[in-house]
Amino acid sequence: MEYKIHIDAGKEDCYYQYVHPTATIYVNMQVLKGGDGMAGMAVRNPKGEIVFPYTWKKSSEYEEVSQTGGYYAVCIDNQFSRFAAKLVNLYMTTFRYDLWEQYTQELEALDISVQNFTHSIKGVDQRIHEILLYQSQARAKESRDYQLLLSNNNYIQMWSFGQCLAILVTASLQVYFLRRFFEMQPTTKSGGRA
Repeated sequence: MEYKIHIDAGKEDCYYQYVHPTATIYVNMQVLKGGDGMAGMAVRNPKGEIVFPYTWKKSSEYEEVSQTGGYYAVCIDNQFSRFAAKLVNLYMTTFRYDLWEQYTQELEALDISVQNFTHSIKGVDQRIHEILLYQSQARAKESRDYQLLLSNNNYIQMWSFGQCLAILVTASLQVYFLRRFFEMQPTTKSGGRA
């Protein structure tokens, strides 16, 4: 599952994922925008022990084969940033290799010798998992680049608006002072000023 999470300044958010016994959990976190572009990620196992300690980085990833199973806690920390909120991309997934073993046993129970076939399928499954991981990282980088693009666009628009406003104010002042400079003063018949 992939989430885009908004974390306020000085806050920490935790998310929980159930992992079956002997299944693998994979977690990837990447900061898309906000502040210094870094946040902390920690992972706790079902016993509450920290298996991946907090690290203040732009992106972090964690992978483990769970022996006992249970709910893993993934916490994203923004406590070091006192003023800037962060937008974070969080990707969590679990997968079970034991189901492939069960499938192989079912085929062997049917007296079908397809060890090469199941080995190939297992290899394909692992490659698909790797592709999904790379795809998740590519999506996170794309989202970060898009947020940077939007930020740069807003910055350029504000400066352009400010420069246009400065040009208009300068032109108005020039017209005002030129008119005042060439303004004719009414004179009286005696040659003096009125």
